[in-house]
Amino acid sequence: MKSSRKPLLLIDIDGPLNPYAALAAPRPPDGYARHLMRPSLWARTRPGPLPVLLSPGHGTELLALSELYELVWATTWENDANEWIAPLLGLPELPYIAWPETHGWAPRGTLWKTQYVLEYAAGRPFAWVDDEITSYDRAWVDQRHPAALLLSIDPWTGLARPDFEALAEWAAALE
Repeated sequence: MKSSRKPLLLIDIDGPLNPYAALAAPRPPDGYARHLMRPSLWARTRPGPLPVLLSPGHGTELLALSELYELVWATTWENDANEWIAPLLGLPELPYIAWPETHGWAPRGTLWKTQYVLEYAAGRPFAWVDDEITSYDRAWVDQRHPAALLLSIDPWTGLARPDFEALAEWAAALE
């Protein structure tokens, strides 16, 4: 599938970049540092800061993938990702999906984000990394979109080398 524009890489934060499940461990996983943040959605609903684990290596990996993809935040952090996450990972300001509704109705057992991800992609090839992707999301997207890669990321480990390799291979195969 040849296109004049790069495919989209839609990036969730909590799970892929912030392995939040590992916050329960006595110390961060290797390569990660703990940060305290106050993104807008969190600040409106919870007292105190949000603990976040981030690996600067993810920024390096994502910048390398920006040669193959247009990077886009696909997270409830929305534009807060540009304020809180991007600088710590060495990323430029990225476009983001502005969700019409969060955690609302979703078709046929899919994640609430899935329908909006397809709307945002508008037929353009995309890869999506999120910790909540299931087989229902894959089946729903496969029936409605010509070229998509959905990677479910373990929230204990976050994005890992094999995930970055799969993303690079998939994008290269589109050309």
